[in-house]
Amino acid sequence: MMVMRKVLTSIVREVTPEHKSLRHPLSDQTIQDIRQCLGLITVREKELADDAGRTVQERPYYVDEPPKSKVVPLSSIGKAKRPSED
Repeated sequence: MMVMRKVLTSIVREVTPEHKSLRHPLSDQTIQDIRQCLGLITVREKELADDAGRTVQERPYYVDEPPKSKVVPLSSIGKAKRPSED
């Protein structure tokens, strides 16, 4: 699925003119067909991820990256202490 997505998006990138004023060589129907293919790929990737018990939003990470979230043990949560009045 990833290969098909990459090939389709590479084709679109290569045939898209750099200047906005130039017309691209693909017909409107071909553009719609490519969008539908990418949509089908996305739906299938989501189905496969759901069956595997993971989300599509998961991304690879390096082991030496600092975690983006911090686990806070429930035992450390308590009432805020008020400053003592003197």
